[in-house]
Amino acid sequence: MFQLLILTLRMKIRLILFFYAFLTPFVFFAQIPVKPSATDIHSALKKLNFLGSVLYVAAHPDDENTRLISYFSNEIHANTAYLSMTRGDGGQNLIGKELRDHLGIIRTQELLAARRIDGAQQYFTRANDFGFSKNPEETFEIWNKQAILSDVVWMFRKFQPDVIINRFNAASAGKTHGHHTASAILASEAFALAADKNAFPEQLKFVKPWHAKRQFFNTSWFFYGSIEKFEQADKTNLYALDAGVFYPLKGKSNSELAAEARTEHKSQGFGSTEERGSSIEYLEYLQGEKPINKADIFSGINTTWSRLEGGKPIGLLVTAIEKAYNFEHPEMSISKLIEVYKLIDNLPESYWKSTKLIETSNLIQACAGLYFEAIASDFYAAPNAKITLNIEAINRSNTEIILKSIGIKGQQVFQNPNQNLSFNKVFKFKENYTIPAQAEVSNAYWLNKKSDIGLFEVSHNEFIGLPETPPTLVAQFIVSIQGFNLALALPVVYKKTDPVRGEIYRRFDVAPPVFSQVLENVTIFSDDKPKNIKVLVKAGVDDLSGDLTLNLDAHWQLIPSSIPFNIKNKNDVQEFVFQVIPPKNELVAEVHSAVTLSNGLTYQNGYQEIDYNHLPPQLITSPIVVKFVRLPISRKGQNIAYIMGAGDEVPTSLIQVGYSVAVLNEEAINAENLKKFDAVILGVRAYNTEDYLKFKQPILFDYVANGGTIIVQYNTNSRLKVTQIAPYQLHLSQNRVTLESAKVNLLNTNHEVLNAPNKITEADFDGWVQERGLYFPDVWDAHFETILGMNDPGEPEIKSSLLVAKYQKGYFIYTGLSFFRELPAGVPGAFKLFVNLISIGKNNK
Repeated sequence: MFQLLILTLRMKIRLILFFYAFLTPFVFFAQIPVKPSATDIHSALKKLNFLGSVLYVAAHPDDENTRLISYFSNEIHANTAYLSMTRGDGGQNLIGKELRDHLGIIRTQELLAARRIDGAQQYFTRANDFGFSKNPEETFEIWNKQAILSDVVWMFRKFQPDVIINRFNAASAGKTHGHHTASAILASEAFALAADKNAFPEQLKFVKPWHAKRQFFNTSWFFYGSIEKFEQADKTNLYALDAGVFYPLKGKSNSELAAEARTEHKSQGFGSTEERGSSIEYLEYLQGEKPINKADIFSGINTTWSRLEGGKPIGLLVTAIEKAYNFEHPEMSISKLIEVYKLIDNLPESYWKSTKLIETSNLIQACAGLYFEAIASDFYAAPNAKITLNIEAINRSNTEIILKSIGIKGQQVFQNPNQNLSFNKVFKFKENYTIPAQAEVSNAYWLNKKSDIGLFEVSHNEFIGLPETPPTLVAQFIVSIQGFNLALALPVVYKKTDPVRGEIYRRFDVAPPVFSQVLENVTIFSDDKPKNIKVLVKAGVDDLSGDLTLNLDAHWQLIPSSIPFNIKNKNDVQEFVFQVIPPKNELVAEVHSAVTLSNGLTYQNGYQEIDYNHLPPQLITSPIVVKFVRLPISRKGQNIAYIMGAGDEVPTSLIQVGYSVAVLNEEAINAENLKKFDAVILGVRAYNTEDYLKFKQPILFDYVANGGTIIVQYNTNSRLKVTQIAPYQLHLSQNRVTLESAKVNLLNTNHEVLNAPNKITEADFDGWVQERGLYFPDVWDAHFETILGMNDPGEPEIKSSLLVAKYQKGYFIYTGLSFFRELPAGVPGAFKLFVNLISIGKNNK
């Protein structure tokens, strides 16, 4: 899809807004302008002549088969989309420290980046990725099956796929991630429900029942256990597609294109090797009408213009345009495309009419070499604030084009220049614009409300399914092309030039006038003495004044109760300090800052940016909730060395309880340097991510032998960089306990780590988040002592979540417990247990 959406002036506003959100995600959600080549235009002409759609359905970002999605989008030219149940919020992050909601934003953007490469669209349900699930029953209980099923039905009715492809097998319960199986079950049930007018009837105010023609399961040898078993399997019900086709006009194969898209999943370390040659994909028929031709899953479905009443002449005209297309002079196709547009516009209302109107409009714009930009003077502004819009318009063809008016869609027209856009001459305009007082904050819509663990709460039901919040400001240009009036629209964005990265585009956000946040995510009060709590206030407007406070209840004393402030300039930040006196007894408080402005309005919004080179920067203004934990806790030792792995917040958490933490790089891991540390801790997946550690293992083992303590946190059992994790035999498995409330048995009640310096009881495992732990060892040397026993319902007890071994003078500890989640979440018992691990061997000194 191309950068600008072109609509005739007579198109109804309601229809326009509807398709802003659901048919042109890369027109209205992309921050980076798309600049179609002559080859792109030719491909779009082929797509204009194909009236078929396919929806791929799975559970998470990275589950999608980019090779198959790219094949349908680029070879078949079908309207193609990927529906992911979740945004990957419950996974790990290999490129930074963001987890949970912020990781979901990163993975959302990575999926959108992948779709920009393979040409498909991207959608989501409201399901929250709460972490690994062993069966679909658990998944549905946490997700709220009916709510997510309604989302899937909604997207079937909205996108109207002819073909639905499940990534996973609905009959695989207990054999794979519960989310995977759940996604297939939901898609299979929604196939019939989407066509049933009695199912989720409230949706029918906006959409019509839709009956997809057929549904498949994208199987492979993996689901059969081995290549050999798959080769011997009965393939009568399988349909084979060669997705390894070569695109001469692109200069690359479909597999190469798919690998580029797959590589966008950088937060999961999914960089992919580009492949060439034949690549067979298999689709197992599930339900609906079987294809007539096994080599064409669209066979038996009318994908020509004749599927629409009165559409046959349009197909003939588009075919003629494609045959006559001139790669060096695309503008020669404009007059015929205008004819196509007029013919489509006269058809009865339908999904395909609206879809193809948009595609035709984009083609007219692209063939004319038209380029527009509406650049805001800042990347965010508050309601009632003034910004400058820098507008650029250029016609890079010899086509007669007149720019009639410029404005903000649905709000106002700035000017009516009636400017003839001469060939290759840039026209620039500046407009001062005031953000409407009623404009909504354009934060990630699924994060605007506090949600349950498994289901995001969404205020605007029409947003359900969308990858992002629709842009608040859409610039509209009324143009006349060869005498034909069109309305061209594109989102207002922000642009800056980085000396290294060049032009960086990002969405323009409407934001609150003030942001505030407590500086530390978790504050531990180990005694009842007061602590100074730092709070930052950032101005979103000039001349900001108000009062700052914290939402503490009567158990905590806040001094002073509020602090007045005045900030002169937008983007200035001031730091304020409250004194907080904790209660006498153990207590956890969820805390956020609040600012009441001089106009009486109160704001709880935080300010956080996510900025990675492969993604457009993202501004998040959700309230930042931190924890105050009154936790009587004792510790031994002081100096901790931390070796980072995939990235986590454990070092910051340890500083909270009074440790001095040094994060070591490769050069600092030497025998002499390690002598000064009371313990060395390896971050999560360090042995999966850091190649150099295979050369440092002898040094680390010697450190233990000489009396040190090493704590190794979880690693996956694949892609290990070392041949020996521990000084004794230790083999990792995929065993885990996913239920965060699973009962924990203290197996060795007399062991030091359960008794000193803090007494550990079963109650210390209350309040854990997302999971108990993961990738527990399944084989370990007799030198290791087992400390804890735990299991998910209906499964045998696992005793290897925490293994402690005496190795000569020191201690080696391996744990798959999810401390990397629990400590940043302020879980008291996790702090006590982790401090005990660090303190081992030091309690009697």
